[in-house]
Amino acid sequence: MNYGYVRVSTINQNIDRQISDMHKFGLDDSKIYVDKESGKDFNRKNYKRLYKKLKKDDVLIVKYIDRLGRNYNMIIEEWRKITKIKEVDIVVLDMPLLDTRNRENNLVGKFISDIVLQILSFVAQNERETLRQRQAEGIKMAKLRGVKFGRPKVTIPSSFPEVSKNYKKMTSCEACHLLGLSRGTFFRNL
Repeated sequence: MNYGYVRVSTINQNIDRQISDMHKFGLDDSKIYVDKESGKDFNRKNYKRLYKKLKKDDVLIVKYIDRLGRNYNMIIEEWRKITKIKEVDIVVLDMPLLDTRNRENNLVGKFISDIVLQILSFVAQNERETLRQRQAEGIKMAKLRGVKFGRPKVTIPSSFPEVSKNYKKMTSCEACHLLGLSRGTFFRNL
């Protein structure tokens, strides 16, 4: 049986390109498992469902190797569990060398797949670390320029003490409306 796995890091990211490639491979939607969450670990709802379903001689299709995970050691270990323990083949669509089908008798093919996997896993982790470093540097530079992160501070109107004294005579909605504050801010300052 062929199964596809699609992952994006956030719910706002688009899965259409990966899904389209799964369809081109011949998978229908019932055989495609989708997660919209981080690849920091394998504790993903649909990935765990897919992993339980995989049986010997099944084929797992992913578009990119980093859709499995983003950490070198994690990817290598998961690949080993899938291919060696579960005896499931893996096809990485954007890297034809990472196709374990029909290689059981081809030692050279397995060797090349293992080397390419290790290189690509290393590259995936390295890219992630570089991205984090650039992000941290960008935030640091922005702070030096005076950019403020997070929500702006809410200024409490000078009429707050008077309105809060008379709060018992009106509803909280009325008090918030008079002050121009949200209910949370009103009650935190009450």
